[in-house]
Parts: sequence; C-alpha cells; structure tokens
Amino acid sequence: MFDKRLNRRNVLAAVAMAALAGCAVVPKAPVTAPAPTPVPTPTQSDIPVDAERHRIALLVPVTGANAGVGQAIANAANMALLDTAAKNLRLTTYDTATGPAEAARKAIADGNQLILGPLLSNDIPVISAVAKASKIPVISFSNDEQAASRDVFIMGNLPGQSVTRTVEYARGQGVTSFAALVPRGDYGDRTSSALLSAVRSGGGSVVAMEPYDRSPASIAAAAQRIKAKGGFNALLIADSGGLSARAATAFKGTGKASPGAVRLLGTELWSGERELGTTPALAGAWFATVSDQRFGQFAKSYRARFGGQPFRIATLGYDAVLLTLRVARDWKPGSRFPADTLRDSKSFPGGFLGVDGAFRFTKGGLVERALEVREVQTGSVKVVSPAPVKFGD
Repeated sequence: MFDKRLNRRNVLAAVAMAALAGCAVVPKAPVTAPAPTPVPTPTQSDIPVDAERHRIALLVPVTGANAGVGQAIANAANMALLDTAAKNLRLTTYDTATGPAEAARKAIADGNQLILGPLLSNDIPVISAVAKASKIPVISFSNDEQAASRDVFIMGNLPGQSVTRTVEYARGQGVTSFAALVPRGDYGDRTSSALLSAVRSGGGSVVAMEPYDRSPASIAAAAQRIKAKGGFNALLIADSGGLSARAATAFKGTGKASPGAVRLLGTELWSGERELGTTPALAGAWFATVSDQRFGQFAKSYRARFGGQPFRIATLGYDAVLLTLRVARDWKPGSRFPADTLRDSKSFPGGFLGVDGAFRFTKGGLVERALEVREVQTGSVKVVSPAPVKFGD
C-alpha cells in the first residue's frame, strides 16, 4: 500500500556546497564556540500508528524541472510493491522540488524509518542533516560519491566503477597503454582518477589526458590534440554518446582491424545511446554498464501500468524497494531500520539482486555493481563480457 503527499508551495530549493580550507590559529584568549544551529523538530503526524507495516519515505521531485524523472522513480517504486504483493511496507512519496528539508521533516514526522532518495546530489546535505538528527538512514539515487557516510548510502551508478570494469577487460585483451578525453568538472575528475587507479593496478600506463569543455567544438579539438600525441593503444572518451561520436571521428580509419589501431572506450553514459550504432568511428569500442537483461520486462510492465516508457534510471526506485523488502525479513515493525546490515557481507554474501543485476554496499556506503562489458558494432551493441550474477567473497 502506498500514498502520496505533495507540498503545495511552489518554491524551488537549491543547496550550494563549497569546500573551505584554512590554517589553524591559536587564539590568545579562550573563544566560546557558537551554539550549533538547531534542527527544527518534526511536527506531529496525523497518520495513525501502524504496528504491522514498515513506513518508508520516497523523496524525489514530482513537480518542477525534474518531475518526469522523479515521477518515473516513484512509479517504479510503487510497481515493486504491486509486483511483490508486499503487505509489510507502506511507501509515501514526498516532493523535494518544493523544499527538500521540509520534505524530510514531514517524512520523519509521519513515522518513516527509512528515506529512499533524494535524486539530486544538492539535496543530500539538507535531507541527511534532518534525517541524522532523528537517526534515520538515507539511500540516495544520486551518484555523488562524496556524499556517502555512515548514515547516507549512494545507490546511483558510479562512473568510476564503469571505467574500472572496462579497463580490466581491456587489459585482459592485451591493451597496455591508455589515454583519455575527460570533461572539466566533477564527472571528469572522477573518471580520470578511476582510469589512473585501474590502469596502474593492472600494470599498464596512462600516457596522455586532454580536458575539454562539454561542447562539440571543444571535444573535437581535444581529440585532435590527443591524436597528435599518439603512443597509446586505447582512448577513453568520458562523455555521452553524442559528444563521444564527435571525438571518435578524429580516429576514423584507425579502427580495431587497422595496424596500430586505437581501441576507443566509453563509460556508463553510453548505455542506450542511439549514436553508438550509427557512428562508424565508434565500431569496436568497449564500455561497461549495468545489464539490460531484465530491463525489457521491467519496461513492458511499466508501460502497461503507467502508459509510457520509463526513464532508464527508474529502475533505482524499483530496486530500492526490493532491497528494503529483503532487509525487512528480519526487521521488526516499529523498530529502526537495520542500516548496518547493508554493509555486512556476511548477512548478504552474494549481494542483492535487482532489475539492474547484482549490487551491494561497501562499508563506506557506496554501491558496488556487477557490470557487463559491451562492444559497439555497426547498427548494434553486443555483450562481450557478461555481468556476474552475484558477488564472490
């Protein structure tokens, strides 16, 4: 059973995070630390106490610019309850677009013991602050690795894991030297760090990296610069299929069958991109992502229930509910959600199985996924290294 509670105010909330660094100075006289900013106490809920079901909150945007994605996640989460005929969970949706902090306070006031969401990384700090004060864990759909903590789990697909899986596969195929085109910004920083770590641990080398702004002209120019440097067997293009196709044209005629060929590599952003099969220069490229083996049936059921095609990310809502149901087997109604079990490999040695395949959480709260490697072919994409069905210890 589920219900939806939407805030009626149309106020867009945004939270900016900044990193501050400074030098410690020893004061000449004792300084009284300022009193901590109080966290508003959640108001009393008018929902009666439910002694037989677990209350979990879904915090996503269902109005505003990201309403389509947020509603798809909410639909998928509710579909999981219907598909499993779950009787022990009560899922309530709260709109973060009208104020993430207020949505979190309302969710806690209503007696929810677990928060699924938010979708946007900018909403995590305010929501986690409210949730932490009430000892409520958060499982976010974001891929912001920096937001993970003891109380916040990150469930979104992490680009670093895609890069690592692809590099490991490439090393197994004899590739030894790598280069990369990385966009300026957080995504580029994470993919370049993952590339350096994965290549060095596998005994290879990264011989060149070129940054660029996320525009067709900038990535095309960066591709020409890195091509001129040469000396590498594989090139990672850390961007969407459309921009990656622009960069790949610089290597037209140097495909996998050519002498001195450069093998192009992509990231999880390539999943489902139409440009892959229609760009000859991308033929033979490898990238790693979650398996689509179960997504087809998921999408079919979604269309039958909600009349439209789901966003690919909607599976996170479905799998989050499946995860909660699995943990709920040993979760007493009325008690706190046993968050520590999510990090316990002994409790779930093979991980959890969802629409996107096997996954589990590290002790630091980051999701770890079993990924497959795909190869781009003319007009299609083929799986060349299937995802493991479960994790091995």
